[in-house]
Amino acid sequence: MALEFRGHGRSSIPTPPIPWPDFALDVLAVARHFELRGVIGVGHSMGGHSLVAAAIEDSAIFSALVLVDPVIMPRNYYGAPPPDSSYIARRRNRFASVDEMYERFHSRLPFSSWQTEALRNYCEYALLPDGDSFVLACPPAVEAAIYARCNAPENDLYARMPKVTIPVTVLRAGTTPTRGTLDLNASPTGAEVAGYFPRGRDVYLPNHNHYIPMEAPELVVSEVAL
Repeated sequence: MALEFRGHGRSSIPTPPIPWPDFALDVLAVARHFELRGVIGVGHSMGGHSLVAAAIEDSAIFSALVLVDPVIMPRNYYGAPPPDSSYIARRRNRFASVDEMYERFHSRLPFSSWQTEALRNYCEYALLPDGDSFVLACPPAVEAAIYARCNAPENDLYARMPKVTIPVTVLRAGTTPTRGTLDLNASPTGAEVAGYFPRGRDVYLPNHNHYIPMEAPELVVSEVAL
């Protein structure tokens, strides 16, 4: 089961700013609606952060978590000046077709390192019909506003992470970010994250960038199977 956060996919699009704790509320709402208990939670990037925040609030939902390069930054990043995400707001928003988006992206980094099926899915589900063309389901202004709040103080989960006593696997990419810049290829995950969970396990992947599920889905599947 996969959910689409507010502002993403076919979900409603709120007016920015969008506080990150709201995404944890989305996880909780879906889990409670479907009466999920003891499931394995798998989250990439902001999804990983949101699963941890949800597990802190309701420990019975999950039996284990697999966090794929989650946006849980080094602790001293929280409360620092936000990264400049203005260039994301200028991202191209309209395409004639899914094929046009695929052709534009497939030879460019980071997309050129993705598996073909992953990129095809990204292009197909990232777009919504709008008249005789398509627009991004997550509008650039919304995406930029989300990134701009990634290190807001309310997103610092470290003090409460020890409450998550289920097994937690943290897959951590090897690309190191530069503080104060927004490099979407770099890993946002603090090296210390796994150590804050009583049953945490750190899996460092030096040959991968942030887009582990798109580059190596079989690796993620193997960790879930453990």
